[in-house]
Amino acid sequence: MKMSPPAFARLMGVMLCLGTLSCAFPMPSMAQTDIQALEFPYFTLRNRTGSDDPANFYGGERSDLKAGACRVEELDLGVLAPLADMAPNFLREELLRVQTVEEADPGAILDRLEETAGARGPALYVHGYYISFEKGCRRAALLQQNADLVGRFLWFSWPSDGAPAYYTHDEADLYWSLPDIADTIIELERRFGAGNVDVIGHSLGARGVVLALAEVANRHPDIRLGHVVLLAPDMDFGIFERILPRVRPIAESTTVYATTGDRPLALSAQLHGYPRLGETGNDVYRLAGVEVIDLSDLPSEGPTGHLYHIYSRAVGEDLRRLLHAGERADARQGLVAQGENLWRLRPATNE
Repeated sequence: MKMSPPAFARLMGVMLCLGTLSCAFPMPSMAQTDIQALEFPYFTLRNRTGSDDPANFYGGERSDLKAGACRVEELDLGVLAPLADMAPNFLREELLRVQTVEEADPGAILDRLEETAGARGPALYVHGYYISFEKGCRRAALLQQNADLVGRFLWFSWPSDGAPAYYTHDEADLYWSLPDIADTIIELERRFGAGNVDVIGHSLGARGVVLALAEVANRHPDIRLGHVVLLAPDMDFGIFERILPRVRPIAESTTVYATTGDRPLALSAQLHGYPRLGETGNDVYRLAGVEVIDLSDLPSEGPTGHLYHIYSRAVGEDLRRLLHAGERADARQGLVAQGENLWRLRPATNE
């Protein structure tokens, strides 16, 4: 498949980094591992661009609801492939490319999800700010893998512009997308039943999840969802505290992941003038019924401190225990209680 210029530039950067690694470490005497492919369904409110390149199939403009399946594949690095296992996790993200995007009717996508999700039901994931469709596909694939959500994963891609200077523009597009996110949650619960739909949001997408859930609760107060997970939520802590009584009753559990050193959230706090829900140091004891997981003790897995949900295996394992086994924080291995609803996730001894 012909590679887009951004993908080619990423590949060249990765090749240079791996070439440096090859000088610092002996070349492993192993054959190239098979190229891994990850596929998952999506809903999107993005516009079609008309491009034949799967990575550019959708743009950042608002459009009607569409659905399909996205297939992501590891890049073939040839003789440098064995070194990919030595690369930091945040670099390995750049080893992925969007191979295919195949549209389908939203109803057909949900029919397929019913066949693969199993008894636990689906997990709906909403991404954050500064995410193009191509980047979102790659990161959604990594989350699906890290949290072991294969078969029950549904990615909702709202029309983020994928440009760092467009934060307020992205905020507007997120708010514009809220009715469709709420409609999707309601339809999933209708199909899969009470308590069988988990909802996950990252960063600005976590804010969208909370606001969409408030609309869901207002429209259908008797609806019952599974686990709500807010990863590095870019949301005003005080606003979340006020909305919480409306959304808490419709979910089996609500979990917030936070950490120190989250640079995007620190910038957002400066921009908005109020602390963010995903930062540490908030008076989380005021969030009755919410389990807050402090990740500050984990080793840094990236330059921003904001993408632990796709880079950290420890976070992936904690998500797996929550979303698969349904274990609450007081039962999950590695969590140390710091208060009534606050836990710290300790790194494993081999990390």
